[in-house]
Amino acid sequence: MYICPKMRLMIARLLENVIRDKLSMRKVILLYGARQVGKSSLLQTLFGQQTDVLWLNGDESETQLLFENLTVAKVKTLLGKKRNLVIDEAQNILNIGQKLKLIHDNMADVKVVATGSSSFDLANKINEPLTGRKLEYWLYPLSFAEMVNHHGYLDESKMLTHRLVYGSYPEIVCDMEHERELLGNLASSYLYKDILMWENLKKSERILKLLQAIAFQIGSQVSYTELGRMCGLDNKTVEKYIALLEQAFILFRLPSFSRNLRSELKFSRKIYFYDNGIRNALISNFNDVDLRNDVGALWENYLISERVKKLQYEGSYAKSYFWRTKEQTEIDYVEEQDGQLMAFEFKWNEKKSNQQMPDSFARAYPNVAYKVITPQNVEDFLL
Repeated sequence: MYICPKMRLMIARLLENVIRDKLSMRKVILLYGARQVGKSSLLQTLFGQQTDVLWLNGDESETQLLFENLTVAKVKTLLGKKRNLVIDEAQNILNIGQKLKLIHDNMADVKVVATGSSSFDLANKINEPLTGRKLEYWLYPLSFAEMVNHHGYLDESKMLTHRLVYGSYPEIVCDMEHERELLGNLASSYLYKDILMWENLKKSERILKLLQAIAFQIGSQVSYTELGRMCGLDNKTVEKYIALLEQAFILFRLPSFSRNLRSELKFSRKIYFYDNGIRNALISNFNDVDLRNDVGALWENYLISERVKKLQYEGSYAKSYFWRTKEQTEIDYVEEQDGQLMAFEFKWNEKKSNQQMPDSFARAYPNVAYKVITPQNVEDFLL
């Protein structure tokens, strides 16, 4: 549940019942997601009415000191009679994986939940110590399905043009009066709070230039060489920074699909932002869609990022790709699940949509479902 302070509205999160059902399991629950997507609000919904919860914040130096030289005896003293331990922003605690393993293995009656706004420590150092001991979930900005559940399909479909520009971060959805200022602050928090701190990066302006360069290329194939030339970085540094930006849940890469044709692009990738509002804040463009020349790219970014949310929340094992040949024939999105392929084309303007699958793809991959997604049938793709 996310509570809008100004509007006094409660927006239910799809992960709420999923995690609630797992609280009785003998597992550490890890909740990942960028800052301000609502992780703390979700934990408040799950534990806020309980009195036997110890709340700790890994952003605070006091909490970090508590976990230095941690012992079972020290944990027992900290918890007292409390049987739930919630650690927010746990990625800031040194060797957090080993500390959580210590608690899990020695205190069977204590439920541990930890969140991370970046996957640096939690992903890189937590997996081995917690193998077989954890359940992992990802929380994103408010999804199309969550907003439909909140105020209905008709109301949310009317907001599509707004979502393409301002995105769906809870704070933005709940305070449309200050959304430009809030998005600017949010984008800055992304850049300086996690990435610069963890990697000790001194030249933050180059990361900003890289993000801006990527922002102008959503929906297009990206070249690390070209991006590096635009930002004054070498290929390896560009790839490293993009990996860091992925781990901070700012953007994600979509690989190319290739199985049957020699002409298929095999090692290309596209990069998308998890939220349109962050993308537009980086390039300082909040014009309405009617005044833009990138509405097609915005629509594509919105749909693919929303599909990522849908698949994650459903616990789907589907794999996502785009498809393109050397002759520039392409399909925006290809999904594979249980050996079955589905292909989708995204068109903001229904009148300009081509309902026919490209012949070369149809010949190479017969019996594939193909659909064009426009604002008129978006529910078919996102619900």
